[in-house]
Amino acid sequence: MKRKLEIMDTTLRDGEQTSGVSFSASEKLTLAKLLLEELKVDRIEVASARVSEGELQAVQQITEWAKANEYLDKVEVLTFVDGGISLDWMEKAGAISQNLLTKGSLNHLTHQLKKTPEQHFNEIAEIFKAASERGIINNIYLEDWSNGMRNSKEYVFEFLDFLTTQPVKRVLLPDTLGVLTYKETFDFISEIVKKYPKLHIDFHGHNDYDLGVANVMEAIKAGCHGLHLTINGMGERAGNAPMASAIAVINDFLPDIDINLNEKALYKVSKLVSAFTGISIPSNKPIVGENVFTQTAGIHADGDSKKNLYFSDLMPERFGRKRKYALGKMSGKANIQKNLQELGLTLNEDELKKVTARIIELGDKKERVTKDDLPYIISDVLDTDFQQKVFVKSYVLTHAKGLKPSTTLSLEIDGKIFEENASGDGQYDAFMNALRKIYASQNLVLPRLTDYAVRIPPGSASDALCETVITWDINGKEFTSRGLDSDQTVSAIKATEKMLNII
Repeated sequence: MKRKLEIMDTTLRDGEQTSGVSFSASEKLTLAKLLLEELKVDRIEVASARVSEGELQAVQQITEWAKANEYLDKVEVLTFVDGGISLDWMEKAGAISQNLLTKGSLNHLTHQLKKTPEQHFNEIAEIFKAASERGIINNIYLEDWSNGMRNSKEYVFEFLDFLTTQPVKRVLLPDTLGVLTYKETFDFISEIVKKYPKLHIDFHGHNDYDLGVANVMEAIKAGCHGLHLTINGMGERAGNAPMASAIAVINDFLPDIDINLNEKALYKVSKLVSAFTGISIPSNKPIVGENVFTQTAGIHADGDSKKNLYFSDLMPERFGRKRKYALGKMSGKANIQKNLQELGLTLNEDELKKVTARIIELGDKKERVTKDDLPYIISDVLDTDFQQKVFVKSYVLTHAKGLKPSTTLSLEIDGKIFEENASGDGQYDAFMNALRKIYASQNLVLPRLTDYAVRIPPGSASDALCETVITWDINGKEFTSRGLDSDQTVSAIKATEKMLNII
């Protein structure tokens, strides 16, 4: 029999403690729905009680939706030992599960609260009693538990002895400062699980030494019953144990563990959290990073074509993604062949050598080459019939204080000139609105812009070139186009002209 493990996502509470991050009420509701309905986590921790009026409104929206969809017992709120003020806040918010924050080390209790264990336990008992009378589920955090086990183990066990007498559903053990090694994690949780077999134990790992996932793995082996994770490893300082990596490790290396999560939703939720927070996902971040399923070296692409020599269990399709083959000075003919296959293009051996040489030359100059650049490179190198059919002939961009930006655009399509004028929320938005008018007049469809990124070399002067990278979606298929110019709007227009020719 597999052992069931609960996964609690705390992106909306602990993840929001990432410096500079604050979710709006609508963003919290959107993510709560995705986490429970698509990712299928078992529980979500959505807020801290008493933080702000906006936080109250956010939780009210989440609990209203959760109650209507029978998820209310899965929505949890961090509360405090405050004589019942947090419980009043919870009732107003419509929540029924509290995660009570208490002191899990004697050091914190003595120097922060300046109380004795007996005083602290009595206050907790009163909170639990009042909560139970209101129909609230009791879970409890032992803050700084990891240092408590290192330096005041007798106090931790005294605390856990007390909790066996209380109406508590889950005991939540946080490595608050992210200081545990994986051996300590295993030893400490093993000891507690054996000593208190009737307590439900959750492990809450932080990542200060980059040991978050290793500690998660050892906590599970030690017998914990639940894990706390965050999307993209968000959280205070170095963040929390990251959801995507932890789930992949559980599914691939712990066959006796049963979890409900839907791996295919991980990338989608990760991208949405990145968009809401404005914090980019590192390109090399396992599972969800842009480059983690991209082969760069030509020898790897060659091996993939010969019995999948460079494949592992981490197949991109598991996570709703696809393998890519980078183009650059390291790629070689095999990578280029893979990209040509996707485009439905075929080259003979001599043509392939010439195109490979040009891509290597571009790579030496640090120029970025994508699959969508290949037709242009082939045209340039082999003097083929691939021709540019759409030209941005001219444009006037206006931006004046008190007036909406506007653009007058002259566009050539297959030798015919079209002109339109439009306003927008910015100069590029105005340009796109004018472009849409032209395409609509010709019953032509434009792709949907899904991502817009500007890259400026760090440390450069203000007149340095900037690169605009735009991601487009047409009929569910994504592709990117790039533009380079000293003016950001012009570089975006160049990227858009390239898109028009790609489609």
